[in-house]
Amino acid sequence: MTIVHAETSTGAHQPLEEIAKVVHGAGLLLVVDAVTSLGGHPVKVDEWGIDAIFSGSQKCLSCPPGLSPVSFSERALEIMDARRSKVRSWYFDISMLRSYYAGSGARAYHHTAPINMVYALREALAIVLEEGLEARFERHRTAHERLRIGLEARGVTYIPKHSLHTLNCVSIPEGVKDSVVRSRLLREHSIEIGAGLGPFAGRAWRIGLMGHTATQHNVDLLLGALEEVVG
Repeated sequence: MTIVHAETSTGAHQPLEEIAKVVHGAGLLLVVDAVTSLGGHPVKVDEWGIDAIFSGSQKCLSCPPGLSPVSFSERALEIMDARRSKVRSWYFDISMLRSYYAGSGARAYHHTAPINMVYALREALAIVLEEGLEARFERHRTAHERLRIGLEARGVTYIPKHSLHTLNCVSIPEGVKDSVVRSRLLREHSIEIGAGLGPFAGRAWRIGLMGHTATQHNVDLLLGALEEVVG
């Protein structure tokens, strides 16, 4: 079963620990998309029993885009090793990637590694560890809470019941024009917020507080700009 930990179109935070118990109880593997949560929310891969997980370098890790950290459980690797049919995709052939990264014997070729990105990711992770994981999670939480209080005081409500700290999906107040507000925020204040997607197009804003941007100062800048633009 595949699930998104931090769902960016709705801002919903999925309870992975509880979901993992149900999935494993049914004898299935759990695959997790942690693109918007890694580095901003706790992601306890081994403790929660996540079998395969992938993320991105560009969001809460505040690293340039281009890399996707991945991890596989022993159970997932055993199932891969027992596979009898050939993987049809070169790009998604994990067995080839394993040989490329940590294979024994003759060196396998899969791709040319982006060395500059590897150095960038290493530095980003060093910055995360210098701050400390718990301190980093708390910084994202307090920035989110400050934003929530400020928005709700202005009549803006959150859409998901269990909201992410890193991506805040809120309803646009009645009578407010979505594109006008976002355009003015960008043009007059150099602040960009995301538009709603799918059924939320024109009805929601998606406000990111990820990595380096998750600060109370940035929250206050946005709230002040919204006060000026929306009134």
